Amino acid sequence: MHVSELKAPIPLRYSSPSRLPSSSEEGEEEAEEKVMASPHPLSLLLLVTALASALHPPQQVLAVKPMPRLRTDSMILQNSIIQKINANPNAGWKASMNSRFENYTIGQFKHILGVKPMPRNEVIDIPTKTYTKSLKLPKQFDARTAWPQCSTIGKILDQGHCGSCWAFGAVESLSDRFCIHFGMNISLSVNDLLSCCGFMCGDGCDGGYPIRAWRYFVENGVVTDECDPYFDDIGCAHPGCVPLYPTPQCAKKCKVKNLLWDESKHFAVNAYRVKSDPPAIMTEVYTNGPVEVSFTVYEDFAHYKSGVYKHLTGDEIGGHAVKLIGWGTSDEGEDYWLLANQWNRGWGDDGYFKISRGTNECGIEEDVVAGMPSSKNLIVDYVTGDPKADASA
Repeated sequence: MHVSELKAPIPLRYSSPSRLPSSSEEGEEEAEEKVMASPHPLSLLLLVTALASALHPPQQVLAVKPMPRLRTDSMILQNSIIQKINANPNAGWKASMNSRFENYTIGQFKHILGVKPMPRNEVIDIPTKTYTKSLKLPKQFDARTAWPQCSTIGKILDQGHCGSCWAFGAVESLSDRFCIHFGMNISLSVNDLLSCCGFMCGDGCDGGYPIRAWRYFVENGVVTDECDPYFDDIGCAHPGCVPLYPTPQCAKKCKVKNLLWDESKHFAVNAYRVKSDPPAIMTEVYTNGPVEVSFTVYEDFAHYKSGVYKHLTGDEIGGHAVKLIGWGTSDEGEDYWLLANQWNRGWGDDGYFKISRGTNECGIEEDVVAGMPSSKNLIVDYVTGDPKADASA
């Protein structure tokens, strides 16, 4: 297979999170002096704990308060929420009774929001990709039209009742990047990642960590969906057809007899965060393809139908991961991100949604992760990330 040659790369750098301000450093010195002066073990423990908290501040993403049982048993779709949003002339988006969740309780809806908050000490070790040169970016961008030869970009999938959004966002983005950079229209396996990553990624259908999914791609690779499909063949549209669907077992064996597990593996070169800055996120998507993003979901999001979403009403439910594929500006002049969800086409705008851009709405701009596809197990000559290049040539 011959692929177009790589254009001159955009300068970038990887960095660890910034140092704490000098005032924090002074506080650290004072804390150390107090620790040395205190002979009592309990006092020492409390001071060390306080110091650790100062050095590693908590992530702002996706810590959710438990709900009363009475609330979780209520239905997620509420006419009162729809009426409140649609009656608001400044809402910027429309709500409806999305058929996807017509029989869901709040508890069932909460279960499919499968992004777990990252441990604080692990966040600081994740490399962060930043761009040192501003690329001239278009005012509007859609990966589906930028790379029309990549059919995976426009696919809308269905995670079912399984809290596997963390796996979908990662697998879908990497699949797209294999097409963009290697000219390969392949769908990678959510099931491999979900069932075989184990505790390293989290708890399978009970939630996981997006960045660890990308690390799994680096260390273990992921087979194709043809080898290990998420969709079953017993008349059900997706594995999670019923509530409380358990995490599938890791078989490490292709469902198709003529495919070998190890030979079906596709790898990533790296796993990184993208700087929490709209131009950096836009440059990453424009240059390398879709990324996985996580954000906080509230009750009103389940009712989204069209427009540019902003949280208006309802309680916080959980953390969700999706694929970010572009951006633009609405007719009303509001900047937005364009994203593909995995709740089938009966939800939202044919499975897609837009959310306010540049304001970190619901934390959408602070937890962006991705990785580059690897040529391991592939036969290729060159790589391209140019949106205007034909990767299938």
